[in-house]
Amino acid sequence: MLYKTIRMILRLLYILIYRLKVEGKYNIPQQGGVMLCSNHVNLLDPTIVGIPLNREVHFMAKEELFKIPVLGKLIAKLGAFPVKRGGVSRDSIRNAIKILNEGKVFGIFPEGTRRKSLGVGKKGAASFALRSNAIVIPVAIIGNYTPFRKMKVIYGKPVDLSEFKEDSSTDRLEKATDKIMSNIENLLKSNSN
Repeated sequence: MLYKTIRMILRLLYILIYRLKVEGKYNIPQQGGVMLCSNHVNLLDPTIVGIPLNREVHFMAKEELFKIPVLGKLIAKLGAFPVKRGGVSRDSIRNAIKILNEGKVFGIFPEGTRRKSLGVGKKGAASFALRSNAIVIPVAIIGNYTPFRKMKVIYGKPVDLSEFKEDSSTDRLEKATDKIMSNIENLLKSNSN
């Protein structure tokens, strides 16, 4: 109930303040494990990726945020779970894969940090995707959170990673990561005007 209430309030605020436009929601299945892989430009990115959807989206969040009174409890109730800075712990990996295997939606920023332009993806997203049977959806956030300037979130078509499931090569995670990142990049390029 808390998630739905906050989502409704943020949807309204983002439409009013950021003139938020959303494209491609139909690419996201209504059931089953889904991993949203997005570029990362701002601290507000988890909200702008999650609020347009009718499904609850779970994100990793910096461990330090859970130590802040009120905020820590709030983000935990909203489905976030902690990740250590500088590396992903076994607990974080287990949590992400559990979420996906339970048929829920998990959001991740493959770059691992905020950047003005798309950077190199880390292998975590590809690893989660290949260790679960989740559908991978590339997401592009376009805009810079300037009030009353247009923002856009685009959910792309699913990324087919099946070729890497049986691949036993040592660079399969790099190749899968490159495929995810190139799909995000294509969404950004095709909507850059």
